[in-house]
Amino acid sequence: MRLASIRREGGEGAAVVVSGGLIPVPKLGRASGRRYPESLDALLAQGLLGELRAALESLTPQDRQKLAVPFERVEYAPLYRRPPKIWGIGLNYVEHAGDLGERAPAEEPASFMKPYTTIIGPGEAIRLPEQSERVTAEAELGVVIGRECRNVAEEEALEYVAGFTCVLDMTAEDILQRNPRYLTRSKSFDTFFSFGPHLVTPDEVESLGDLEVATVINGRVHRRNAVANMTFSPRALISFHSRGMTLLPGDIISTGTPGAAVIREGDVAGCEISGFEPLVNPVERQEVL
Repeated sequence: MRLASIRREGGEGAAVVVSGGLIPVPKLGRASGRRYPESLDALLAQGLLGELRAALESLTPQDRQKLAVPFERVEYAPLYRRPPKIWGIGLNYVEHAGDLGERAPAEEPASFMKPYTTIIGPGEAIRLPEQSERVTAEAELGVVIGRECRNVAEEEALEYVAGFTCVLDMTAEDILQRNPRYLTRSKSFDTFFSFGPHLVTPDEVESLGDLEVATVINGRVHRRNAVANMTFSPRALISFHSRGMTLLPGDIISTGTPGAAVIREGDVAGCEISGFEPLVNPVERQEVL
């Protein structure tokens, strides 16, 4: 199953992806005699993805087509606006660490947190802040937690995953280079985290390690690498972070980039993951008031 959030009159709401379009969750609920929360994060928090799948499977292909909004009429939003936590992972591909002249962590992942005020969705503008002259965009595989978990063993970690998505994580690299202790500031400007457009549930991913993640600038691949080449796999990242704090439904772990690309005003940045709907965002310079 694939889910998204789409813009509708008066706000944003969850929808299920079907052939030819998307069915807004309220429509799916009415068709199956149920009433569901409209937002994807509420659906995650209440553990309703299984029910949604059953409701979708109860419909005939003809009924699905009648309920669906065609893709060409859809405007995507971020999957949701207020995740409990956003974890970012630094230098998780050895090759990317080499680009930066850094040594990739070998014993524990290098992680940091971002505020949800950084969030934008597909098509929304990344705004380059006036405080920085060198911002990079980094395509990443995002892992969305589906069930509360604590002290999870690595071999059980994927049982707690709601799905996977495309992420663009931005860094004010010149600020970070002044002092590594400025990491939080360099990562936390508004518009510095885009994710979506689709949440792809684990059953849709045949081999997680075979997924290829690419940072794309102006339609050209800047750097591509496979999830199998991560130092710390998604399983390992979930287990590691669950041993430090409780992970909640809707938490996001952005698993690291194969390569960061400098972005400038007028560019279009993208994240492409094999088999996923790509994520694309234009780049603007923040207006100085």
